[in-house]
Amino acid sequence: MAAHYLGGWRIDITVRDGVRVPLSAAAIARSAVQALDAAGAPAPASLAVILSGDAELAELNEKHMGHEGATDVLSFPMLPPGAFPPHPGQHIGRSSDKPFVLPPGQRPHLGDIVISVERAAEQAEQGSGGQAGDVRWSVADEVRLLVIHGVLHVCGWDHADADERAAMRELENELLADK
Repeated sequence: MAAHYLGGWRIDITVRDGVRVPLSAAAIARSAVQALDAAGAPAPASLAVILSGDAELAELNEKHMGHEGATDVLSFPMLPPGAFPPHPGQHIGRSSDKPFVLPPGQRPHLGDIVISVERAAEQAEQGSGGQAGDVRWSVADEVRLLVIHGVLHVCGWDHADADERAAMRELENELLADK
């Protein structure tokens, strides 16, 4: 595991054995911090990014989401959506959105993101990458998108509703354009 401290956040990056990552840990941390900043995440705080393969993602997807098969990214937020500033398309007013208060001086852990680099490579190479599944680009760009996408989920963003999906896609595009 490598810890990167940027702008009040600690980004812990873990690369599973045998996983070949197409960009540096520093670049991954910068993408995560871009998204944390854009989402108004509290700082100081920590976030974990785990780079893995399809087998682990399939196991996590079934165990935690009830879906069979691998997926490209899963997010495990530790704070409720209400701990973050409201964003376009978000449904406000859920009673579960009350933030958990830590003692002073404690760095809250925002959550974990697990990415299948294997799935990212396949999507990029087959032209089924990007938000709409119709982009052919580098594996590095696909991993960057998945980092940003995962961070936004940790920060309470979702894409189940059309308005929120449009806002999430727009923000992802802005962050991807700002390398």
